[in-house]
Amino acid sequence: MIRTLSTPPAMSSGCLSDAPQPVLPAGDSLLLRPWERADAAAFLSVYQDEETRRWHTHRPSTEAQVAEWFAAYRQDWEREKGCHFAVVRDDGEVLGRMALRGLDFDDGVANAAYWVLPAARGAGVATRALAALSAWALDDIGFHRLELDHSTRNTASCRVATKAGYRLEGTKRNAAVHDDGRHDMHLHARVRGDR
Repeated sequence: MIRTLSTPPAMSSGCLSDAPQPVLPAGDSLLLRPWERADAAAFLSVYQDEETRRWHTHRPSTEAQVAEWFAAYRQDWEREKGCHFAVVRDDGEVLGRMALRGLDFDDGVANAAYWVLPAARGAGVATRALAALSAWALDDIGFHRLELDHSTRNTASCRVATKAGYRLEGTKRNAAVHDDGRHDMHLHARVRGDR
């Protein structure tokens, strides 16, 4: 079925795929850059961490699967379906992941997602990286609204979202399945002009 919008789309196609995926500075020697084949071991290692596994039910189990994920991430960029970044120190050490998924160019909305390796937690890495990703998406690319959700039990993620300028908008009851059952999810959002 073909849908016809009564209003022009908030964003035009090509605003991502017409250029290579950028490298974004995130302050304090942090960068967001596309995932590289050499990052596979670090990427896989985070999914062996109990805390990460607690909140992320989609997880690879081999480096071959990680390579498939990285290929899908490149296709997401080319097809304007998602933006997936490694969070790294300027020496190349992988510290975490930042992503925008569910890109909706008609309304100018996307969903942010993230994780940080255990050794990088508690140092503001996720907050700085999320703030950098958000500023790029809202100010440079032209999104109007970025959303993220997390389990109401994930207080660390709630702190990251709030510190990065994402306002808590409400609770989505019974909205996601985790390994230990269904969880209520906090919905946060940042809109263009929020500071």
